[in-house]
Amino acid sequence: MSSSDVAIAVRGLSKAYTIRKGANDHNTLAETMLARVRHPFRRPASERFYALNNVSFEIKKGESVGIIGRNGAGKSTLLKVLSRVTEPTAGEADLYGRVGSLLEVGTGFHYELTGRENIFLNGAILGMRRAEIRKRFDAIVDFAGVEKFLDTPVKRYSSGMFVRLAFAVAAYLEPEILIVDEVLAVGDADFQKKCLRKMGEVSRGGRTVLFVSHNIGVIRNVCTRGIVLGRGSVEFDGNALDAAGHYMSTLSAASREPVADRTDRSGRGSIRFTDVEVRGFVGEMSAPLTAGSPAEFVFRLSGWKPGVTIHLIICDGNGQMIAHCTPANTSRDDNIERESADGCEIVWATDELLLTPGSYSANVSLYVESVLEDRIDALVNFDVLPGVVRGRAFSSVSNHGCLALPHRWSVRGLAAESAA
Repeated sequence: MSSSDVAIAVRGLSKAYTIRKGANDHNTLAETMLARVRHPFRRPASERFYALNNVSFEIKKGESVGIIGRNGAGKSTLLKVLSRVTEPTAGEADLYGRVGSLLEVGTGFHYELTGRENIFLNGAILGMRRAEIRKRFDAIVDFAGVEKFLDTPVKRYSSGMFVRLAFAVAAYLEPEILIVDEVLAVGDADFQKKCLRKMGEVSRGGRTVLFVSHNIGVIRNVCTRGIVLGRGSVEFDGNALDAAGHYMSTLSAASREPVADRTDRSGRGSIRFTDVEVRGFVGEMSAPLTAGSPAEFVFRLSGWKPGVTIHLIICDGNGQMIAHCTPANTSRDDNIERESADGCEIVWATDELLLTPGSYSANVSLYVESVLEDRIDALVNFDVLPGVVRGRAFSSVSNHGCLALPHRWSVRGLAAESAA
């Protein structure tokens, strides 16, 4: 690969953080200062943690590359280093071209400035002339859908408005390299589709896209290449389909670990998943999961707070999301009252499991008043055995897709004049 073809060159990149043990033993400044006076020569114990460890790869101009990995693998740290948000501890990363990045909500925006002012500010940061920004201004506003709020300080924007404007700015100011973290998940489904289409256009236009997502189906559809990170190092680098398969195998291995011991999780952590049980039923008896039969997912939590909700995402064997369930979409049959102040169980149940025979996984997220407390991908892997859905048999030897939709067939005759 000639140097003129390279958009991003990463060589021996490492990022280390110092974790001080016992740093939270003193709750106030006075306690901390008193401890320093009493023990002036005592140094707190510390540990060196490598979020990235000797990462190397090259990305060609025009490539669309997905960065995949379990929680804590180093994906977001890598993007922050590439976007110059943080400096590496060792190694180097060279980017050849103007960079537009969308990382955490708010990155690159000044909260006191209006939406209009932030568009021009970001363009100036990218080195664009004011005339260039004006040329793209209407397209940015139209894509973001924030025309009514252009002259409102962005500190008053909702997270969804913030992300829409930030993505529009990053994509339409035409950087040679577009870096996008999974912050797109904040937006609604229609906006996510618009963003994915736009990233496809950017890539087809000869620009480079670097994209982090937990949605393997999106990685497979949007990206041509995948890089799998694990514990700060590159585990796999190849085409997107093979990268997705490698990642799914790591999730499968992780799902066999006790839930309480899982480290590939994210969130504030004041309430966490401690266990999960998946069970099917034949009559009143427990049984393996079977297509068309009742099923339960029992999630055990370490505690309870008002406003707890769980998002259950069921994925197929390729990591493609096929169902999303949450108590936010309640019905009169739901009963999600608190059971215990110390810990509790939340049960997701269905009277008729409408999945065809095959292998599946469940990603789960735990929120309290819209704040993420715990998230684990592939919390559990499970198999669905052949069964019967409303009189229609589904076997494991036929390709029936993933969903066993209840349906019926009928044949109706046509009148003679209609047939003619």
